[in-house]
Amino acid sequence: MKISINGLHKAFESRIRLGIMSVLAVNDTLDFSSLKDYLEVTDGNLASHLKALEKEHFIEVTKAFIDRKPNTKYAMTRLGRKAFEEHLTALENLIKSQK
Repeated sequence: MKISINGLHKAFESRIRLGIMSVLAVNDTLDFSSLKDYLEVTDGNLASHLKALEKEHFIEVTKAFIDRKPNTKYAMTRLGRKAFEEHLTALENLIKSQK
C-alpha cells in the first residue's frame, strides 16, 4: 500500500510548532507567557519557533505595553489556519489509509 504524505507541511514537523498552532487554533490570541506555560518550553526555544511560523506568515504578532511592561500577543493568520487544517487533514488521511 502506498502512503501519501501530500498535504503535510514542513513547518509543522516540530512538535513545538504543532503545539503553537494547536493552542492558537482554539484561542484567538495568546501572549508569550501563556504560550510558554501551555507548551512548557524555554523562552529561547519558543521564540525561535514563533519566528519560524511568523516567517511563513502563519502567525501574526502584536506588540503593546500593559502597565509599562511589554506584552507580545500571537494569533493565527488565515493562511496559517488553512495550512494547519490541510496538515491535520493529511494526517487524518494518512492514519485512515493504514487501517
